[in-house]
Amino acid sequence: MNIIFDIDGTLWDSTKVVATAWAKAVREVGGISAEITPAVLKKEFGKSMDIIADDLFREADSHTKKLLIRQCCENEQEALEENTENLLYPGTKETIEQLSKDHRLFIVSNCQCGYIELFLKKSETQRYISDFESFGNTGKSKGKNIRLLMERNGLKDAVYIGDTQGDCDAAAAAGIPFLYAAYGFGNVPEATKKIDSIKEVLELTR
Repeated sequence: MNIIFDIDGTLWDSTKVVATAWAKAVREVGGISAEITPAVLKKEFGKSMDIIADDLFREADSHTKKLLIRQCCENEQEALEENTENLLYPGTKETIEQLSKDHRLFIVSNCQCGYIELFLKKSETQRYISDFESFGNTGKSKGKNIRLLMERNGLKDAVYIGDTQGDCDAAAAAGIPFLYAAYGFGNVPEATKKIDSIKEVLELTR
């Protein structure tokens, strides 16, 4: 089985660190007021960066939204680089390591360029992930990026593991099964298969 992971709400929770970084970016750019908290970000993560900008910075014009998102991403990268806390969900690294022995592992996220690379570095999982793709790299939807990654790697089948309705929709658009990470940020009431811990993936793949 080929396994494709989402990141935020599936492999780790970076919202506390990111919220502080984004709130700082709003102050630095100025001109608008926006509430940036971990709870707010948990409702936004999983969406593409342009949609997040529209949701959080409604009063800003398109130019200012681009400035804000750019500053948010820069601050976020810096904050995550400097962070020393373990942001991974319990058992994530060990589960990925075990899965990699019998399965090819991938990541597709709606994040900006550099975020997946930073995740792999901070989680020390680079050696276990065969390939990855992001909205920041292609500008494409998550469903299209899943197909792009599958075609690039010659994958005939795969499962996508994520925590939001958007992840479920992306898997459907890509024509592959979806596994709902119910411990994450979103709610997917229609999901037919779910896990309450990342460790449960090991049981499902045996």
